[in-house]
Amino acid sequence: MAFTAIQRGTVLLLSIAAASAQHQGVVRFHGQPVPGAVITATEGAARQSTITNREGAYQLPGLGAGEWTIRVEMQGFGTQERLVTVDGKFEPVQWALTIAPDGPPLPVVAGARGGAVLEVEQPTLVNPQAADSMLIAGSANNAARSPFAQPVAFGNVRRSRQARYHGNLGAIVGDSALDARSFSLTGQDSPKPAYTRFTGVASLGGPARIPWIPHSGFTFSVNYQWTRTRNVTLLAGLMPTAAQRAGDLSSSPGPFSDPASGVAFPDNQIPQDRITPQARSLLALYPLPNLPGGSRFNYQVPSASAIHQDNFQARVDHRIGNRDHVAARLDGQSSRNDSASIFNFVDRNQVTGRNAATTWRHSVDQRLFFTLGLEFSSLRTRTMSNFSDRENISGNAGIAGNNQEPLNWGPPNLAFASGIASLSDVPPAFNRNQSVGISQKTSWNRGRHNFLVGGDFRRKQFNWLSDADPRGTLVFTGARTGSDFAGFLLGSPDSSSISFGHADKYLRASAYSAFVNDDWRLAPGLTLNAGLRWEYSTPLTERYGRLVNLDLSPDFTSATLQLASGANRNTDFPASLVNPYRRAVAPRVGVAWRPRAASSLVVRVAYGVYFDTALYDDIAQRMAQQPPLSNTLVVGSSDSHPLTIADPFRGALGGISNSFAADPLVKPGSAQNWQLLVQRDIPLGMVLSASYLGIKGTHTVQQSLPNTYPAGSSNPCPGCPAGFVYLSSSGNSTRQAGQVQLRRRMRSGFSADLSYAFSKSLDNSSLGAGVRGDSGIAQNWLDFRSERGLSSFDQRHLLTGQMQFTSGMGASAGSLLSGWRGAAFKRWTFTTQWSAGTGLPLNPLYLAAVPGTGITGSLRPDYTGAGLYSSLDGHNLNHNAYAVPVAGRWGNAGRNSITGPKQLTLNSSISRVFQLGDRYSGDLRLDAVNPLNHPTFPGWNTSITSLQFGSPSSANPMRSVQTTFRVRF
Repeated sequence: MAFTAIQRGTVLLLSIAAASAQHQGVVRFHGQPVPGAVITATEGAARQSTITNREGAYQLPGLGAGEWTIRVEMQGFGTQERLVTVDGKFEPVQWALTIAPDGPPLPVVAGARGGAVLEVEQPTLVNPQAADSMLIAGSANNAARSPFAQPVAFGNVRRSRQARYHGNLGAIVGDSALDARSFSLTGQDSPKPAYTRFTGVASLGGPARIPWIPHSGFTFSVNYQWTRTRNVTLLAGLMPTAAQRAGDLSSSPGPFSDPASGVAFPDNQIPQDRITPQARSLLALYPLPNLPGGSRFNYQVPSASAIHQDNFQARVDHRIGNRDHVAARLDGQSSRNDSASIFNFVDRNQVTGRNAATTWRHSVDQRLFFTLGLEFSSLRTRTMSNFSDRENISGNAGIAGNNQEPLNWGPPNLAFASGIASLSDVPPAFNRNQSVGISQKTSWNRGRHNFLVGGDFRRKQFNWLSDADPRGTLVFTGARTGSDFAGFLLGSPDSSSISFGHADKYLRASAYSAFVNDDWRLAPGLTLNAGLRWEYSTPLTERYGRLVNLDLSPDFTSATLQLASGANRNTDFPASLVNPYRRAVAPRVGVAWRPRAASSLVVRVAYGVYFDTALYDDIAQRMAQQPPLSNTLVVGSSDSHPLTIADPFRGALGGISNSFAADPLVKPGSAQNWQLLVQRDIPLGMVLSASYLGIKGTHTVQQSLPNTYPAGSSNPCPGCPAGFVYLSSSGNSTRQAGQVQLRRRMRSGFSADLSYAFSKSLDNSSLGAGVRGDSGIAQNWLDFRSERGLSSFDQRHLLTGQMQFTSGMGASAGSLLSGWRGAAFKRWTFTTQWSAGTGLPLNPLYLAAVPGTGITGSLRPDYTGAGLYSSLDGHNLNHNAYAVPVAGRWGNAGRNSITGPKQLTLNSSISRVFQLGDRYSGDLRLDAVNPLNHPTFPGWNTSITSLQFGSPSSANPMRSVQTTFRVRF
């Protein structure tokens, strides 16, 4: 026991000695902190140095007890020294700098101890204005005391001590004259319409003195951007010809039959009296083809979009004494956007956003800082449809069952499997979202540790006044007739969906987080950064309890409605109908190690866990528009339940009509990230680094269609609930990536960066496709293993580069040029960024309704074994590589098994700053996107029933140039 007490006493004494072996201080000039001052402590052969931070504070840990000589050096100021005794006292030493005199250096004052202030008499200066000769932003002294001093009232050489104001005025201009014509998917040229893009920018900043507040040392900055832009793009599509509109479908492949009798039409001719009036009315919205021939595209039109946008940012900073700092920020945005579709439907969108935040930072001492933040944000979005309050297209056509209130007037959405242009118009909406948050963090420096502890709370509101699909959607696949367009003319859709009613939704949620982090300098060449973060987002609830889910049995053989409020509410679940997940604890650790002190070799290792807590937002939005609160259904046409275009939104008798259900035990997805990086300097001013990144995702979102079966087989569970999308979180994903980077530091005005990445990403869920969308639904609800494939964002090879050159830097780069040649050649900066990579994965699609449901877009075809990329008809994909799935089983084509087109981007710019006098400078910058005017396609059409199969679905923008003019003062 005695020996243990001695051990404890020794440890305590060592801890006290370690704590006392340090020195700290604050460097000021006329009461203001001086950052960047060099502090050097010496005792015999021992030597340590550091620099002051933004607060003018510094700390020298690890000094042994005794007498140390402390030296303070800062360019433009007199060097100061004093002898300080490190004796366990923690009072910071105060330093008051003075401007360097034109004479011998300041004398060394010995014997100063503890927290004593060094008082040095102000020397007589040759130039009385030299006390204001320090430049802004810590740059070098501007020689104000010499004959080469800059003019009075520029920089810090001013008649008064008032800080000067600064700002800029500029414009960013683009015009069709310098831009290339949009890429034509049809191969046909079209006139290039005239358009302009203009953005005006202005900013102003400086001190703000408030007369009735003494010593009000506020600084402010204001920025404003005014954008008026008009863009024009080429849109291409396949429109019904005049003959097809009249019922002459002789050019269509294969025979088709009457859905009522099953009898084929002779020569694929539909009698005029069999074309429904609803089809004739909707055909009037389709323009006639304007291009000759063409089975893929026969129509092309320029589409204009106009953007009016105003952005405003303001910031105020105020320092209260030497311990407190207050900052406030206000941002605002107003945007108006008009865009025209290929049918010349002009929709309008208005967005108004505001964001306000304030922070208070308090310095308890030179090692302990406390920061408190408050933030408020709001976003209001209004979408106005082309037909709202103008024309009741559905009512006039005789289509029943959809929402025909004036706000929702318009046609139903039409989709065709053969590639005929889909008819659509955005539904109206008025959404108002806002959030309020408070955050706090505390930083504490203790010896070799930098601790950071904090957390935040945010309350979110989503106030939506919108319907998901008020006009309904009709899909024509040709399943009942043999031709999708024949089914349209005969008024026989193959599936329909609709969702409206209960348009107003008031969703609420809270988000919490807490974290702790320690940056521990274990040794001069070894640093450990370890932390722990906890996040919790409550599932969204509706203000009036208007959420609906399905209470499903474990084997999916029965389902009952589960309401968040009312008599049918299941009390086993909270008001959100989804159980919260409170165990999102994420550890994170990183190590930086320099194996040899004299080497530039650095090794970094990191591991962390990250959670997707935004999962609940989309779930609540979909549960808020379900029966019995709204008219929502997705239904397929069959012999027992035939759909007509006049009355397409009739649900099947019996069963449920809900289109969505979520696992009440759904969990937020998480990703484990681990990384290794090795970096080293190599000759010629270059840095070589190699890194490896691994990611493992768990509990990712999966969507399936319970109780469905492949076409041609019998229903294994008649009467079981079907026709709805079921969301769970049992998916997983992996990503492995390696990267090599070579970087050349700036030398003679030239710097460059080149990197190559090789990666592979796999998943068996809707990762990358999002929670919404049929493309993220599993084909076979009983076999998620067959869904495992390349992630939609997987890019196997990616090579990126960046170069910058500034003329007139270094002897070999023209720095010795003088006269008009030097003035014309120097200070031009050229930059270019480019990337080249393999294509992204694309999913083969067989557009047909899943039996027992009206859902299309989740089925895949059979792969025949033929060469996929060996097409002979000008397409990028071989149509013979796929076939309609064999009856009785699902398609065997792999998910995301098509490699899309190669990707290439190239952007360049040239800029220069012109000195326009002592107080003004001008910026000139030209930016070019795709200066080589090389067409690149993000993807191809992969629907095997479409005439555009294998054709580019769109093209990236062609060359565009914009010019920036800016005057700074």
